[in-house]
Parts: sequence; C-alpha cells; structure tokens
Amino acid sequence: MKLNYNKNKDGLVPAIIQDDKTLKVLMLGYLNKESLSLTLSSNVVHFYSRTKKRIWKKGEESGNELRVVSIKEDCDIDTLLIKVNPFGPVCHKGDDTCFEEINKSENFIDKLEDIIEDRKKNPSESSYISSLFKKGTNKIAQKVGEEAIEMVIEAKDNNSKLFLNESADLLFHYLILLQEKGYKIEDVVNILKSRN
Repeated sequence: MKLNYNKNKDGLVPAIIQDDKTLKVLMLGYLNKESLSLTLSSNVVHFYSRTKKRIWKKGEESGNELRVVSIKEDCDIDTLLIKVNPFGPVCHKGDDTCFEEINKSENFIDKLEDIIEDRKKNPSESSYISSLFKKGTNKIAQKVGEEAIEMVIEAKDNNSKLFLNESADLLFHYLILLQEKGYKIEDVVNILKSRN
C-alpha cells in the first residue's frame, strides 16, 4: 500500500468500516502506519485513538472485534475502505453501526416538541398548549390521565379510528407533561435503549 500519511498533519488516514455481508457502513476510524501494520498482520482492525493517543484494537475491552475481509485504498491513496465481519455490536452504545439518521427536520415528533416548547416559553392567549402550561403540572397530569382512560376504553372496542385518535391525544398531552417536567421524548427513548 502506498498510503499518503503526510496529507494529514497528524499522520493518520481515515478508514471507513463496512460490513462485508450487509454493506452497511459501521463506523469511521483512523489508522497510522503501526495500526495498519497490526491490522494487516492480525486480520483484526486496529485504530489509532486520537483522544487516548495510542493504538487500540477494536473490541479490546468488549470483545466485539472487526475481522478484516478486504482493504482498499481510494484513488487519492489517503483513505481506506475496510470490509469486515463484525463480532458483536460496533457502536459503544450497543448498536450495530455508529451512524444514526439525521432526519430531525422531517421528524414530526421533534417538530411538535419544538412547538410545545415555544408555547411554553412564549405563551399565547389563543394557544391550548399555553393554557395548559398556565394551569400547571397537576392539570397537565390530569389531562394525561383522562386521555389514557379514553384510549383504554377505545382499545376495548373495534373502532380503529377512535382508538388511534385517543392514542394521538394521549401522546400529545404526554409530550406536554414531559416538557412541563423539563424533559423530552428522547430522554424516555434513551432509557428504553439502555434497557435493550
């Protein structure tokens, strides 16, 4: 390999790590000459940690190694594509990839939370959300309870439209209660992820 380590001031080259079977991009890491040599000789990916300032074998603590299938240079010989067979989750969060979708602008729940937050910070006389915040935690919690009961009642019947509408009302009021308490739905999702 004729990698151009000098292109970057730190002597490192980026390496895109891709699952050989699924072709999913798993992570991005950096290699120097020594970590590449170790990767080639062991067929297990070794990186150079820019924060720890040392070589580290992926999975040295977790056991979730990346077994090398192939290594390719790009046309400028300053980036690597390493196809691997991953043994266990790749991300330290326990996910199979370190990459997450960036669709925040397209995520309706995020937009709704932004609206709720705005109505809390900038109350409007004509806003139902602002009126709930004005009434306080007890009233908001009471509304969540009412909507939960209405959803349960509709769940016992066979009217999908009514059930889904009550489910939407419950979620809406729950999002308001979360913000009243200083949280967002992501805080709840993170707890669920940690239980996985």
